[in-house]
Amino acid sequence: MKKRIIAFMLVIAMGLALTACAGNDKKDPEATPPTEQGASDNSGNGAGNQSNDNDGDKDKEPDNDNEQQPSDNDGNGAANITTESTPAEMVDAILSIVEQPSLIAMDAQMVKDMYHLDPAIAEQLAIKMPMMNVKTNEIAIFKAKDDASKAAIEEGMKKRAADVQKQFETYLPDQYENAKNYKIVTNDKYMLFVISESADQIVETFNSFFEAK
Repeated sequence: MKKRIIAFMLVIAMGLALTACAGNDKKDPEATPPTEQGASDNSGNGAGNQSNDNDGDKDKEPDNDNEQQPSDNDGNGAANITTESTPAEMVDAILSIVEQPSLIAMDAQMVKDMYHLDPAIAEQLAIKMPMMNVKTNEIAIFKAKDDASKAAIEEGMKKRAADVQKQFETYLPDQYENAKNYKIVTNDKYMLFVISESADQIVETFNSFFEAK
């Protein structure tokens, strides 16, 4: 009886041993080492971005903002002036050719006060005076209505010259001398009054407006 019990226990022990061995044989397959997916993705994306950037550069138009633009004051203003041009157009043409200090336009009230005449006496007029009260440079062109108005305009110009000289006589001697050398020139109905170191060039330019084109 004891032998049977021992034999039975041996059989059970052997069965357990075999079961244990079978469990050890079923090992998990080795984990596959991770691939360098991150590196591949990054390098791929980098190349893609670089390509896109390069394409973007190719599509960019050249920046022409710094290219020098042609100046409106090209010195050819006089070529477009005729005897039908306005005094304002003539003044602008002269100033595009002959450089002067900063000037501002006189309004009607200033013309009345400084030229001692009613602006209505002229058919048209344009006057520019210094922006700063340290210069005597001034340029005025009147288009007279008739011969009678010419005499009144010339008288107003002379009064204006005298006032400027008086203002600068004891203030700035060089500007006083400049004002003493004012010029008045008449061409047809147009009358020029100018105080400037470049008065001769301004007169020459003014006279050229009336030459045959």
